Amino acid sequence: MKKLSTCLLALILMLNMSFDAFAQKERSEIEDKYKWNFTDLYASDEAWSAAKEQLVKEMNQIAEFKGQLGTSANMLLKYMEYSNELMKEGYRLYIYASLKSDADLRDSENMARVKEIRQVFIEYGQKASFVSPELAAIPESKMKAFIKEEPKLEIYKMGLMDVYRMKMHTLSQLEEAVMAKTGMITGTAGSTYSVFSNAEMPRVEFMIDGEMQELTSANFSVARSSADRQLRQDATKAYWDNYLKYEGTFGEMLNGQIKVDVFRAKARNYNSALEASLKPNNIPVEVYHSLVENVNNNLGTFHRYLKLKKRMLDVDELMYSDIYAPTVKGVELKYSYEEAQDLILKSLKPLGKEYIEVVDRAFNNRWIDVYPNVGKRSGAYSNGGAYDVHPYILMNYTGQYNEVSTLTHELGHTMHSYYSNKTQPFATADYATFVAEVASTFNEVLLNDMMQKKLKDDDLRLSLLMSMLDGFKGTLFRQTQFAEFELAIHEAAEKGTPLTGKALTKMYGDITRKYYGHDKGVCTVEDNIAVEWAAIPHFYMDFYVYQYSTSFVASQALAAKVLEGDKEATKRYIEFISSGGSDYPIELLKKAGVDMTSSEPFDKAIATMNSIMDEIEAILDKK
Repeated sequence: MKKLSTCLLALILMLNMSFDAFAQKERSEIEDKYKWNFTDLYASDEAWSAAKEQLVKEMNQIAEFKGQLGTSANMLLKYMEYSNELMKEGYRLYIYASLKSDADLRDSENMARVKEIRQVFIEYGQKASFVSPELAAIPESKMKAFIKEEPKLEIYKMGLMDVYRMKMHTLSQLEEAVMAKTGMITGTAGSTYSVFSNAEMPRVEFMIDGEMQELTSANFSVARSSADRQLRQDATKAYWDNYLKYEGTFGEMLNGQIKVDVFRAKARNYNSALEASLKPNNIPVEVYHSLVENVNNNLGTFHRYLKLKKRMLDVDELMYSDIYAPTVKGVELKYSYEEAQDLILKSLKPLGKEYIEVVDRAFNNRWIDVYPNVGKRSGAYSNGGAYDVHPYILMNYTGQYNEVSTLTHELGHTMHSYYSNKTQPFATADYATFVAEVASTFNEVLLNDMMQKKLKDDDLRLSLLMSMLDGFKGTLFRQTQFAEFELAIHEAAEKGTPLTGKALTKMYGDITRKYYGHDKGVCTVEDNIAVEWAAIPHFYMDFYVYQYSTSFVASQALAAKVLEGDKEATKRYIEFISSGGSDYPIELLKKAGVDMTSSEPFDKAIATMNSIMDEIEAILDKK
């Protein structure tokens, strides 16, 4: 990796990055070193196809275990080891297919591979539909005796004993077979959304750097962060007006996904779709409701942030189209990709030599797909499901500081997967979504702390401190806003309320105006912002977004102890990201030092946010 010799202040001075620098290119125009190396998974598409055919053959052996799971500890172990190996290879096959598809969603061959491997899993689910009922039929005392008799079953103990906690939601063999068959259709809404929103949705033409270009999600993120207010407003209007044209289409897609969630919950005897999402990981629904309630009770703190934004932008009326704007004139935190790498590596030093070395490997060994290209999936993610390989990160990097933060965020996921895969057997390597966002937001805290300590210039400090507040806005308040909307639309569907595009826009708009203090004169939310729900892919992921907020709160508490130099806290943190799914997420966090069933972590996060605002106000008053 290129090592920079320039001082940090020089790095932070605004770079002359125009829209042209990040105009979307064809994938072939991007250097290989900035693209994924798929051969780490399979040498070629032909090798992938051969591995898939071999997996199909091995999956047919599942019939040999029917009626045998409860006969002996040895037979149960054989099944668990068989299932483990199938899933390990299956995940690897799926990851290869999905990554190649996300790199260019226009490529029909890539998309066909995704459909092929999904179909393989669906057919296997039907063949293996006897497993859950058969395991549930084994008396609990007998299961414990099996585990005691055969020590190798110990690594499967948590999953096996979980069968009894979830027994009331396990159906008969015939019903499980039917539920497995629904997999052929239940992913349709999400797949359709991904293709339409990322590849086929017509884009509006917009004037960028003196020429008309398509206003994509990548260059819209740059435009809405511009210091030019008129540009921000024009881009925001053009972008969301375009989404309004397809409000009905997006409404049907999301309505289809919500119906799937509600159907699954009812079919498995849950009280609600929310319970169906949380109970498998033993998370009380009260954790979700408490988050929404706590955030609503602290909207005054969020409004204080918005008023600071208004003061620093020096505008008579703060608009929603202003909330991504740089708040310090003449200063924007922007970095090349190589500069971002250098900053991230320095910030992660408190986590030790091994942690740094693996992150550096991710940068240099093509674990990361860096830049946007035509047809590429928007946003960012880390996928660590290839147990015997390494995690992969998708980025759409355009150089803003928030994307440096996004990069270290995704590296947090990658390191969580790396340590868990390295430390845990495959059976317990995968971790619950509830803890998935802790490691990612933890990394962001370390980055911001390093930057804050290095900067002495008031304008640079203000820019960074506001960026830190933007993190609270984006992760704690915005994601909880999403969570409240997601809960509302599921509850509406459970009551039989039709979820049309217009109905979803009305619900989202009302919640957004409440959060931003629209009726209190805090921030004016333009009418077309109400369709923003249509651009949020996480709404197709079954109550995912609230975990950004809970994880953010947990990571703030954990990072504070590490930054204080507490060696035991650092050790506990590495143990936490090495634990995979070896315990329930609430318990894993307790071992790391955070109790998410109490309000203490949330209260500390709000206190931290207010302390940052105190510092900003002190600098502003001095100036």
